[in-house]
Amino acid sequence: MNGAASWGWPALFLLGAYHGINPGMGWLFAVALGMQEQRRAAVAWSLVPITLGHALAIAVAIAVAGVLGMVVSLGHLKLIVAAALFAFGGYRFIRHRHPKGGGMRVGFRDLTLWSFLMASAHGAGLMVLPVLFGLSAGEYAGHSAGARSLPSASLAVGIHTAGYLVVTALVAAIIYEKVGLAVLRKAWVNMDLIWAGALVLTGLLTLMI
Repeated sequence: MNGAASWGWPALFLLGAYHGINPGMGWLFAVALGMQEQRRAAVAWSLVPITLGHALAIAVAIAVAGVLGMVVSLGHLKLIVAAALFAFGGYRFIRHRHPKGGGMRVGFRDLTLWSFLMASAHGAGLMVLPVLFGLSAGEYAGHSAGARSLPSASLAVGIHTAGYLVVTALVAAIIYEKVGLAVLRKAWVNMDLIWAGALVLTGLLTLMI
């Protein structure tokens, strides 16, 4: 295993876990649905389309980067991704606010689309790309197809999504069973600001890899 692979795949899992912590990326919606219907099964059910939507957002970001990679160099692609990360991060700093929700009657397709749009709007897929750049550089050095090949991209989405699902499900279960949304109003941590900082930091790391 080369150096990039030794840190790259665990980094994708941990990045998925980090995405799962953000209330705006799924667990807050899942808990709200569970409390609205007074059923823990509603929490579990909602995690399926929410996770699917997140995975689709990551896959689309990787696919777009792969297409761009066919027409621009890896160096120029990094600049494009870094610029996008800085733009997303700056926007989140300016427009940070708590997620909002009301009466919700949503189906599988609605939740999938909502999760896809939320993950895309938060720049979740963009944050995965720097890790893939590192994996790609390592695999090219080993004369293989590169991390942007279909098998590697599929594995990246799977590993990242696994980390996301584990943490999202764990946080949703703890909040629903033990804490409750009322406590969050008194002890809110503004994850949007943390997220914005992470986007900017990832942009810097993109330029360094």
